[in-house]
Amino acid sequence: MTGNLGQSSLRRRKRAADPMAVFDSLPAPLRQWLSEAALPWSPVSARRIWVKALAKGLTPEETLLSLNRAEASTLARDKVMALPRR
Repeated sequence: MTGNLGQSSLRRRKRAADPMAVFDSLPAPLRQWLSEAALPWSPVSARRIWVKALAKGLTPEETLLSLNRAEASTLARDKVMALPRR
């Protein structure tokens, strides 16, 4: 059962933590970004990127831009999403 994951050639991963509890603990800008993301990001991986970017001195806005770039890169690798729709 794929639920709301859609069609994708990318590998799915099992999660150890409760994704909703992790999602609820995220900062508001990151929760908003995740709610509009094109891919089903795990809250754990999004938080990991968020924390690393802020530790490097990036602003929250710059961090969201880096998440946009990461998502675009992943979408470019996805064979199913790259196919033209009829």
